[in-house]
Amino acid sequence: MVERRARDIELLDALDAQARVSFEGDVWRIVRAGRDVLEGSAPQARWDPGTFDVLYTSLERDGALEEIHFHLSRQPVFPSKLQSVLHRISVKTRRTLKLADFAALSALGIVPERYGDLSYERSQEIADAAFFLDFDGLLAPSARWECQNLILFMDRVEPGDLTVLEAEAVDWAAWRKSRQERRGT
Repeated sequence: MVERRARDIELLDALDAQARVSFEGDVWRIVRAGRDVLEGSAPQARWDPGTFDVLYTSLERDGALEEIHFHLSRQPVFPSKLQSVLHRISVKTRRTLKLADFAALSALGIVPERYGDLSYERSQEIADAAFFLDFDGLLAPSARWECQNLILFMDRVEPGDLTVLEAEAVDWAAWRKSRQERRGT
């Protein structure tokens, strides 16, 4: 069980002053083969304190691939037998917090130069406050790719607002090779 602390009143005020934006478009998400792509979880990652279910997605295909690859690469040996599936999902939101860039994150107490680190305390506080204020998710810069990620608060999203459009198996070795070629390394 996650211990809940008192919420930061100044943070609540700052977020409550933000517009609730709608989002309608396609996003990308990777899951292990056999897992329901629309099933949220509370993994205590960057944008969830572990007290509610979220669905992490990216607005770009390579953004989703880079995010998951980063976490898989942190293991002592890259999991060679893992079967990953990349899904394109149509999403509709109504009350999303948009943290458009690093200036917006900085204004809320996140140090842009440390954003890619695995220290999530402040971003989790922001997500918790946004959930408390009835946002249905948040748009924020990816820490791994130059794009936006859409993190959905599953208790706030209507089931009809998510539609899986396509799925494809991920070949991590081929993707890594393609990524190296694009980067010229």
